[in-house]
Amino acid sequence: MKHDPTGSADPIDAHPRARLAHLPTPIINVAALDRRLGCELWIKRDDCTGGAESGNKLRKLELLLARAIADRCDTVLTCGGLQSNHARATALACARLGLRCVLFLRMADPSEPLPLTGNVLLDRFAGAEIRRISVEQYRDRDALMANAARGLELRGARPFVVPEGGSNGLGALGYVLAMREVRRQLDLGLTSIARSRDGDRRFDVIAHACGSGGTAAGVALGAARHDVARDVRTFAVCDDTAYFTAKIRGIIDEARTICPGLPTDPPFLVDDQAKGPAYAVATGEQRAFIVDVARASGLVLDPVYTGKALFGLAQAVRRGDIRFGARVLFLHTGGLPGLLADPEPFRALV
Repeated sequence: MKHDPTGSADPIDAHPRARLAHLPTPIINVAALDRRLGCELWIKRDDCTGGAESGNKLRKLELLLARAIADRCDTVLTCGGLQSNHARATALACARLGLRCVLFLRMADPSEPLPLTGNVLLDRFAGAEIRRISVEQYRDRDALMANAARGLELRGARPFVVPEGGSNGLGALGYVLAMREVRRQLDLGLTSIARSRDGDRRFDVIAHACGSGGTAAGVALGAARHDVARDVRTFAVCDDTAYFTAKIRGIIDEARTICPGLPTDPPFLVDDQAKGPAYAVATGEQRAFIVDVARASGLVLDPVYTGKALFGLAQAVRRGDIRFGARVLFLHTGGLPGLLADPEPFRALV
């Protein structure tokens, strides 16, 4: 289904939303980055969806927490790495909505005390209960949270489990809505994007980081539904292309079940060539790139998600995988607190 210029009712609007994000987020262009990357780079500032809770997760949480409230739940459980942006956004959003929040955070050694830095500090500010779990326990995170939810029910609570990254069919609808927002910005001329010679007002590529697949699924569905871009390129920050291709397709199928009428098999490509040595670990070249971007443009990226993704975009243009001079929309998904929690790897660069 393509963008409907008549403005007829969108079935996605039948789903309740908790209005958490500051929308629409701006789309900007910085000429200095065009020159560095070799493309016409437009940046969707989803790092501006809010204050301390900002980032791409807030769009997913608008739908997920609205469902929790509609189901009369009082406690939200979710999970992530120690410096999880998703966990922090969930904790702050729950505090705003009067919901209790339980976070299962992955640590190399759960016996160590929690650091009061970055996202963890904000989790504590929000009053979230933090349960430290090992890497081995995290592999069974869904079962672990389901068991915890059953325990809460026995004590009279009404729990609601949000999966890692808010990445399920319902959460992905947040980025279908985000692509509708982009379409409206293009139609209203809010981005100053000039029409090409054939009158086309679309991007050639939408590029973004991927750590759990929900944003990718929503962007793919929304870009196809609202005719926002020809291609979607998803830059994996962990795992690999095969893993995320299957994961994203599964979330797309779930989203289509929840919201009939979404496109069938929307195109996307997972690029895992910039994922670095491990999740939350960037290469020296990637860290230098992050500093160069900040000094050239004032745009701050993080080494877990956005830094790897924009670096991956630059490399894809250099390899010829993305056409030189292509019009690209880069989704800035946030991540500043996590960057500030671990400044040591940047010491030699600043």
